[in-house]
Amino acid sequence: MRSAHTVAQVRAAEEALAATLPAGALMLRAAAGLASSVTDLMAGAYGRRVLLLVGSGDNGGDAMYAAAMLARRGARVEVLAVADTVHEAGLAQLLGVGGRRVTLGEISTPDVVVDGIVGIGGRPGLRERAAEAVRAVAGVPMVAVDVPSGVDVDTGRVSGDHVSADLTVAFGTHKVAHLVEPAASSSGVVHLVDLGLELPAAAVTALQQDDIASLLPRPTADAQKYTRGVVGVRAGSRRYPGAGVLSTAGAACGLAGMVRYAGGAPEAVLAAHPEVVVGEGRVQAWVVGSGGDADAASWLRAALGDGVPLVVDADALRHLTRPLERPAILTPHAGELAAMLEVDRAEVEADQLRFARLAAGEYAATVVLKGHHTLVADPDGRVRVTTSGTPWLAVAGAGDVLGGLCGALLAAGLEPADAAAAGAWLHGAAATYASRGGPLSAPRVAAAIPGVVAELLS
Repeated sequence: MRSAHTVAQVRAAEEALAATLPAGALMLRAAAGLASSVTDLMAGAYGRRVLLLVGSGDNGGDAMYAAAMLARRGARVEVLAVADTVHEAGLAQLLGVGGRRVTLGEISTPDVVVDGIVGIGGRPGLRERAAEAVRAVAGVPMVAVDVPSGVDVDTGRVSGDHVSADLTVAFGTHKVAHLVEPAASSSGVVHLVDLGLELPAAAVTALQQDDIASLLPRPTADAQKYTRGVVGVRAGSRRYPGAGVLSTAGAACGLAGMVRYAGGAPEAVLAAHPEVVVGEGRVQAWVVGSGGDADAASWLRAALGDGVPLVVDADALRHLTRPLERPAILTPHAGELAAMLEVDRAEVEADQLRFARLAAGEYAATVVLKGHHTLVADPDGRVRVTTSGTPWLAVAGAGDVLGGLCGALLAAGLEPADAAAAGAWLHGAAATYASRGGPLSAPRVAAAIPGVVAELLS
């Protein structure tokens, strides 16, 4: 599991560790990790050109101590200060081993730029002097020290000018900005340098393969279809029959024992999934809403009255009242979440963590805010970020598959938060598996789920 800690948590842990170490030891530990990462990126240090952009804080100090290590390995290092003061000890160390301080007009074309402008204490946005320097090196590989300068570390928001890094070398722990969009896209690849910090539990995490494998339901030797869980699907209509087919495809991935279909497109569903039972009956979870059209409201009322957990998607989201009185997973995209909270879509896209948490609290449900890094927010404020997947997953019908998959996991006995987090991760992994780096369609995502599960369980 990747844990993303807040600035306050990290600072407290750093102060506690620094008190047990010689002065400056923690900074040197971070600098050594940074120097190693930059060397790996450049495939060596000797003869490489490195430009540092440094501000007045310790982040600039980390960068300059690391650059001094690179200079000792034969790198040619230049440092451009974008503030009136810099970390003097770090600068002295760098200049003492051949580093050179330059102005904006003096910089040569580097092999890599190191962003040491501001660290985790920086405010969103860059001052013009720093922004001008960043623009001057556009197109050169950028390594951010701890976080890309100019992003909001604790929320993932971005505003104004900021660094977009190819590689971020994070110290001690991941930060929220490394996982939550839109800042996550500005972090590039994140490499974690272990500093030995003692940290509390984090409210924002990203589950990994082992975590997902531990959540997956496994049939016992005496299992039969009813004991493994029955998932009901109310999705699809005469106007949108494909939504019923795809929701059922997700539900019929094999993680639950049986699927009942009670939507508006039974002929299409049976043609694609002859194993599905059409008609009402007892279920352990409902999936409601995709392609529901005019029936979505009545389907939602019926599912809520059944007393079992449910997944609510698409058309049914418009008919929710808050708070819900049943365990539920809601799966909106940004536009649907904006409508649920009566705000603009742009607000949701800019501040995804805040609005996912807000919706989870107001609706008393697990909210899956779908996107590049899907957020799974619980009413208690905990958020799991899904980092599996591929941009090719942005395709019609993929959300229908996700809803059915989450419903199968609910029916198999998982709690809503676990079913949503595991479902979102499997959905992304199945898309990557099916895509093989190229285009894909929603049916191929559904078809790939069993193979991904088999690999996890092996």
